[in-house]
Amino acid sequence: MFRGKKYKDSAKQIDRGTLYDPKEGLELVCKTASAKFDETVELHVKLGVDSRHADQQVRGAIVLPNGTGKTARVLVFAKGDKADAAREAGADFVGDMDMVEKIQKENWFDFDVVVASPDMMGVVGRLGKLLGPKGLMPSPKAGTVTPDVAKAVKEVKAGKVEYRLDKTNIIHCPIGKVSFGADKLYENYSALIGAIIKAKPAAAKGQYIKSCVAAATMGPGVKMNANKQI
Repeated sequence: MFRGKKYKDSAKQIDRGTLYDPKEGLELVCKTASAKFDETVELHVKLGVDSRHADQQVRGAIVLPNGTGKTARVLVFAKGDKADAAREAGADFVGDMDMVEKIQKENWFDFDVVVASPDMMGVVGRLGKLLGPKGLMPSPKAGTVTPDVAKAVKEVKAGKVEYRLDKTNIIHCPIGKVSFGADKLYENYSALIGAIIKAKPAAAKGQYIKSCVAAATMGPGVKMNANKQI
């Protein structure tokens, strides 16, 4: 893969053989971010589980103390009072079958998170093949299928992030922007790692957190010691 001069210069400041203290690692991520825009800082956590087994799934959601630095666009599937409450809470789009048809017919995906009241899941289920591959399907575990859609909308707007394993047993999750600085990023990092540790499946054996890498959008990755007690 071709790497630009800025990336190479940034990479020289990082010792690839070192497992950095998380706070120090996040300081390095901020220091080596060289893009002209405010880069997102993402955490990549490899777990010692096998996502092919249902009893070893790791998935959940958490409101980051300092938010993500990005305001998520929320689509809510609800009717009546719940729909009104979702609008009042700040939902960007609210509807039922009209939204299903818009997604199906227009290939419309101008939203980041989908929230649904339980009675709407029969309708939302028709979008499984479209929302599922994009990681947009609402779920009770992530708190996005709930009778209290207004609360869910407020949490998403406050910086709630969902974490889940991919097929290679890695969780990829944003923890803020470079402009946050190392202290605020560390607070978000601690909250996310704490949630991942709490979500450890009983069936997981051996070392749970195999590796943890933080990286800005255009920057090099920094390996961190996530097993160090938070």
